[in-house]
Amino acid sequence: MKLFRSSARWLLLALLLPLIPTSKAHAGVFISVGFAPPVLPVYVQPICPTPGLMWTPGYWAYGPDGYYWVPGGWVPAPYTGALWTPPYWGWEGGAYIFHVGYWGPHVGYYGGINYGFGYGGIGFAGGMWRGGVFAYNTAVMRVGVGGAWGGNRVYVDREVVNRGMVPGGGRVAFNGGPNGVRYQASAQERSYMSERHTAPTSFQSQHEQAARADRTAYAKANGGRPQNLAASRPLNENRGPVGGARPGNEGRPGNEGRPGGPNGGARPEGGPAARPTPEGRPSQPARPSQPAARPAPESRPNQPAARPAPQQSRPAQTARPAPQQHSAPRPQAEHSRPAPKGR
Repeated sequence: MKLFRSSARWLLLALLLPLIPTSKAHAGVFISVGFAPPVLPVYVQPICPTPGLMWTPGYWAYGPDGYYWVPGGWVPAPYTGALWTPPYWGWEGGAYIFHVGYWGPHVGYYGGINYGFGYGGIGFAGGMWRGGVFAYNTAVMRVGVGGAWGGNRVYVDREVVNRGMVPGGGRVAFNGGPNGVRYQASAQERSYMSERHTAPTSFQSQHEQAARADRTAYAKANGGRPQNLAASRPLNENRGPVGGARPGNEGRPGNEGRPGGPNGGARPEGGPAARPTPEGRPSQPARPSQPAARPAPESRPNQPAARPAPQQSRPAQTARPAPQQHSAPRPQAEHSRPAPKGR
């Protein structure tokens, strides 16, 4: 009977905790689950297309059908000097509790989870603010090239990366409990937890909602191996579910697959020039130049007759009939000359 009452009190407390108002974004408990999240998948970080964006690593959230993967992505900081503390799962009172991420002047405690890309479990080694400009540590961050990335935009520091790693964490996605990460908040991290924090931006919230609605993002459907691991475009440029995350996972993270390298093709991808650049349209204007190589069709009289059909469906290629008119008279002239010679 006592056991029943104790369980009932704990259940009531678990239901009331999310309703308790709090001034600290990190203190809000999103949900509690009775089983652990899957391991963190390994993926390639997309290249940062423009300076000033902050990396938010991917994580497991919980939805109607269990755990689902929220892809990592680049996102604008809500204010100058803001740093992102990722969310994490922690074992507390016999359940896995989800702690929401937040923005603040320092990176606080996130359970010692090794999310990679500067988030090795302790603090953040991926960059720092310098006089109102965010500088990227290219020892762990993938950024573009060119003039925009010169000066104080980049630096290399591998020692800070090693100091921020929690040993033995591996790819475990939760702190404490059976087989969880063994790391407790330091005094400095606890002081950071008392600072004024800002909740995730609207771009991040929309990104998480899109992942929640994606049935393939759930571990139940993908066996803990989601296809959309990282958004290829910044979160403020995404349109629709997870906006282009699939091309950014395997062979084409960010803008690596575009001509000109990461810097040349990155900026147009999300700006006004993004739609004209999808390589499909520029390749079509190149096709009208191909009729210049039509001496071969002249030797095959049947081919020109088959081409007018696609020309009618493509108004932009109306210039093709002109080359055909020039090619048609040539065979007639060749036939008319041999006739007088035979007579």
